[in-house]
Amino acid sequence: MERVLTNAQMREADSYTINELGIPSEVLIERAANAILEVILDNYKGGRVLVCIGKGNNGEDGKHLSVLLSKIHGFNVVNFFAEKDDLSVFDKKFDIIIDCLFGTGLNRQLDDKYLQIIKRINDSNSKIISCDIPSGINGDNGLVMGGAVKADITVAIQDYKLGHFLNDGVDYCGKIILKDIGISVWSEGHVRKMRLEDLKPFFLDRKRNVNKGSFGKACIFGGSKAYSGSVILSVNAILALKMGLGYVNLAIPNSLYSVYAGRYPEITYTCVDDLDGNIIFDKKSIDKILKYDCIAFGMGVGVGEGVYDTLKYLLSNYYGVLIIDADGINTLSKYGVEILKNKACKVVLTPHLKEFERLADIKVEKIKENSVEIAENFAKEYQVVLLLKNSTSIITDGTLSIINSTGCSGMAKGGSGDTLTGICAGMCANNHELLTAVGASAYVFGKAGEFAQNLQNSYTLTPSDVVKVLPSVINAIIE
Repeated sequence: MERVLTNAQMREADSYTINELGIPSEVLIERAANAILEVILDNYKGGRVLVCIGKGNNGEDGKHLSVLLSKIHGFNVVNFFAEKDDLSVFDKKFDIIIDCLFGTGLNRQLDDKYLQIIKRINDSNSKIISCDIPSGINGDNGLVMGGAVKADITVAIQDYKLGHFLNDGVDYCGKIILKDIGISVWSEGHVRKMRLEDLKPFFLDRKRNVNKGSFGKACIFGGSKAYSGSVILSVNAILALKMGLGYVNLAIPNSLYSVYAGRYPEITYTCVDDLDGNIIFDKKSIDKILKYDCIAFGMGVGVGEGVYDTLKYLLSNYYGVLIIDADGINTLSKYGVEILKNKACKVVLTPHLKEFERLADIKVEKIKENSVEIAENFAKEYQVVLLLKNSTSIITDGTLSIINSTGCSGMAKGGSGDTLTGICAGMCANNHELLTAVGASAYVFGKAGEFAQNLQNSYTLTPSDVVKVLPSVINAIIE
């Protein structure tokens, strides 16, 4: 996995490299400038270049870059010093603008002067390259500090930063190119980002001498009269994932059996007592599913006391992995999240931001400002693995954290979360280490969305389309 650092961790690494290893800051600035130069030369053959220079370390990178670029045949370089030059330079046409105004340390709202500069950069129709992070993006949370440069390419210096992926950062960075300049990172506790190769251990070659009992078995428990489709998507995801689970069971309200019967001939069914299509606590039926390695609960199940009583019983009497999603989470929020502290099973929670707002009793705006720490604190307090879903998701057990940035805008549709839960149940049923299994689930789901959107577009993409390309994603991993 790749490191993703906070601003403080990056400053600590800088300081260690300069003060303990004895590498002068001037050398690191020169290396950073050369790294950006490499990216420019890899992507552009020449042209008129405007280098926008601020007063911090990013500005120093810009100054060195300007000198280097001026020596390359075919590039005509102009410098713009933000602290003293007027905006008239933007009246000229430039092919490339290099953004070296602010680095990752920006943590305040920009004043009108810089907002005007950024607007001129964004309105220029030039190709824009940002040094380390687009100016105006907070390096810790990816929020726009009043305004921000919208880059075509961002050259991430040494390591990724949280701001590259969280919140607005994912839309402002463009293509992110990582460049190692020899800064030594020794700190522990940094967030990790999964790569395709990190998923290979989840899809190893299987022996020929096996049977269906050799592999995991999962149960999907959900559905109601009002939301019958959610649980179908989850089962569909497990089947299309083709993970080789030995058994898949669908637990549903008894009165809705006819809705599901025969839809999947490969699966078994457990019918749970219900009232008008909404489950009620049914110990006898629940006991039948306690044998499964993973139970995913809550998709379309509705919110009510019967759901809460069922959750309490599962938490106390089940010893596998319990994934609580959707209305399972909403039920915890309404009737009491404290039952999570008294459990026999391992628990995975999969809220989106609004669900997490209710669950943690913290406003979405505050969560966005410090989402990693807030997610870690919640996971640690309740001893769960939390998958906080967003355009970039955070997966944490309270001690270690992973972010997943795969995915696309076409996935922002109803049913996507249900599909992810099905994939997650498939991963967690096979006895993998839980945190990385949940992280891998998010990666696979997001990558499938990218594959599917490439075949069509962000408007027409549906969760069912994502399910169809899951085998192609798995093939890409195992090849």
